[in-house]
Amino acid sequence: MPSNCPTLRINSERLRRDFDQLSEIGATVGGGVSRLALSNEDLAARSWFADRIEEAGLQVRDDEVGNLSGLLCAEDPQAKTLMIGSHLDTVPNGGRYDGAIGVLIALECLRRISESDIKLRCHLEAINFTDEEGTWKSLFGSNGVIGKISAADIDDALQDNMPFRAALYRAGIMLEEIQSARRDPAAILGFLEVHIEQGKTLHERDLDLGIVKTIVGRTTYNVMFYGEAAHAGTTTADERRDALHGAAAFITAAHQLIRSEYPTGVVNCGHLSVVPDSFNVVPAEASLRMEIRHPDTPTLMEMEARLIRLAQECARDHRLTVSTQRELYREAERMSGYLVKQIESACRAEDVRCISIASYSGHNAQIMNQMVPAGMIFLPSVDGVSHNPREFTEWRHVELGANVLLRTILQLTV
Repeated sequence: MPSNCPTLRINSERLRRDFDQLSEIGATVGGGVSRLALSNEDLAARSWFADRIEEAGLQVRDDEVGNLSGLLCAEDPQAKTLMIGSHLDTVPNGGRYDGAIGVLIALECLRRISESDIKLRCHLEAINFTDEEGTWKSLFGSNGVIGKISAADIDDALQDNMPFRAALYRAGIMLEEIQSARRDPAAILGFLEVHIEQGKTLHERDLDLGIVKTIVGRTTYNVMFYGEAAHAGTTTADERRDALHGAAAFITAAHQLIRSEYPTGVVNCGHLSVVPDSFNVVPAEASLRMEIRHPDTPTLMEMEARLIRLAQECARDHRLTVSTQRELYREAERMSGYLVKQIESACRAEDVRCISIASYSGHNAQIMNQMVPAGMIFLPSVDGVSHNPREFTEWRHVELGANVLLRTILQLTV
């Protein structure tokens, strides 16, 4: 900690009060939360967040893609900005901690610094990013900040985006203005995010926090197997060109391949559809959506190539043809080494038991890291449960994460 800076602690009671209040916005019967991006509940959460920003005497800022921030300004108007935050939107009937706890911790850190009258060398910004979860377009807000969203991304060339455009308009987001959300990287010192792990590693090892070193790369494919429709009763096994049989063989073999040869990788298949969808007709077509994840980009690309070859082999073995179309590609991101060291230093000062960890879920830090240095802190998730009403993080870990973040911010800005 800089010698001119007092040791600060977050106000845990106030943070818990914020958490409980926010959890009521979009609350579901089973204890979860539904705040889908740009829904009434999401807009109500944004309004609540803006009220908390104003109550704290901070400046409210929103941008052209709907990101909402609280600003604590340094004396020098030309100073750089350290951005801290996450997202308030959720998946349907999700948990109370995912994303939201990172926004609330960011706000609490700014409030404590503001209350302590500490002179800052840079501006601080607590930010809530729009649609992290992908109700409409995954990581929309952070992609807007780095300049990777344009009106063309929301046209109807590939799919019907009219409902999305209507939701944006209702929230006051104008298509012709969204490219103006791009920030100047030279004006940003970096980005920090606190988030629950959404996995079991920290909880099972009884650790306090994780320091994210890498965030997983991800690629998705549409895989289409083509055979020939035929009578299910009169067509012999040797005569069949069963597209579903080939697709099923591929799914099984894909899981076996990744588990045996790429144990730190992930493959998943879903969105399976069959034509004709009839129990007494041999399927002529079978399509599926495949997702591949790995925290190392070269390994991710190798997995991708192996799986495409496997699809071709399965098609050949079942007398089918196959097409593969890549829908999404996102490289793995290695977090800023400098910010990782700053977080590690803060953890040592706070006597926190932590490890370096890879994130297998995508986050705003992954996107921001493409433009500015980014760092990320994980809080333990009990039993690894997330995107579920049972999602839970012990409050002592929330406090530890908040105090480590606060110390890290002060190390960087005082």
